[in-house]
Amino acid sequence: MKNINKIQLGQNGPLVSGLGLGCMRMSSIWGGPTPDEEESIATIKEALDLGINFLNTGDFYGAGHNEMLIGKAIKGRRDDAFISVKFGAIFHNGQWLGMDLRPNSIMNFVNYSLTRLGIETIDLYQPSRMDDSVPVEDIIGTVADLVKEGKIKHIGVSEITAAQLRQANEVHPISALEIGYSLAERQIENELLPAAKELGIAIVAFANTAEGLLTGEMTAPLPDNDYRNHFSRFQNGNLIHNLEKVEVLKHLAITKGVTPTQLAIAWVKAQGNQIMPLVSMSKRSRLAENIEAMEISFTPEEMNTLNTTFAIGAIKGGTYLAR
Repeated sequence: MKNINKIQLGQNGPLVSGLGLGCMRMSSIWGGPTPDEEESIATIKEALDLGINFLNTGDFYGAGHNEMLIGKAIKGRRDDAFISVKFGAIFHNGQWLGMDLRPNSIMNFVNYSLTRLGIETIDLYQPSRMDDSVPVEDIIGTVADLVKEGKIKHIGVSEITAAQLRQANEVHPISALEIGYSLAERQIENELLPAAKELGIAIVAFANTAEGLLTGEMTAPLPDNDYRNHFSRFQNGNLIHNLEKVEVLKHLAITKGVTPTQLAIAWVKAQGNQIMPLVSMSKRSRLAENIEAMEISFTPEEMNTLNTTFAIGAIKGGTYLAR
């Protein structure tokens, strides 16, 4: 297996693996069962062995369970891991209650995260999204104070607007923007992606398969108990329409001898040297497939086919990722 290329976070930021490991699915977020912890820890360790050092978590993933899990996995090999932590979202009994981005709360959150992770400094710290309750400059200013204290090395942001990104970067240099980005979710190309490029901010792109739509494994209708039924993208005629688009991706995958999931990841990677696909998984068996996706290239004709088929607005309906 080839070495994973590096990506730089920010204009003068650190070099990290060009493929990130999203650890969210290793914990219960919406009240469901917690995946096998031993397998999750083994997945993190093997990812580090294979050169994936970017580990992404949130202090609200499993009410702190995810951070404690990562802490166990990196014990004795702290230098091998670059840890990205999101904060600010408040959950209770599997229900999202809103955001808490008050300065005092942020200073409290970071101490809990450091303790659960068992580390002295968090590599990348970022609000999970912005709201209007606290000014952007107060949020980023508080995190900047944590940089001065040595508790944080770099500042990131997540799920914000281009205007908010510019505001944040004026307060303190922003190293990375974490945002949903895929063939099915391309709205950031209008304003947010150009702003990030202009400011030299790296993109950490999650949801590369658009909640499973681009895996080629989805069929209509979804089971009644599938959480995706809540999103208009997966309802009624929208899902049928969207799956017709996915047939183009499936056909191209067969032609290239890869999977639709690998193509979806490869497409994200191909959108720029400053873009990192962030792939969530909880099983070691998926590591090889996702790493191999980083080696896939496209001909101009293939890229044109994908960009035309999945042009902005081509996929009907939205998800909670939509802004």
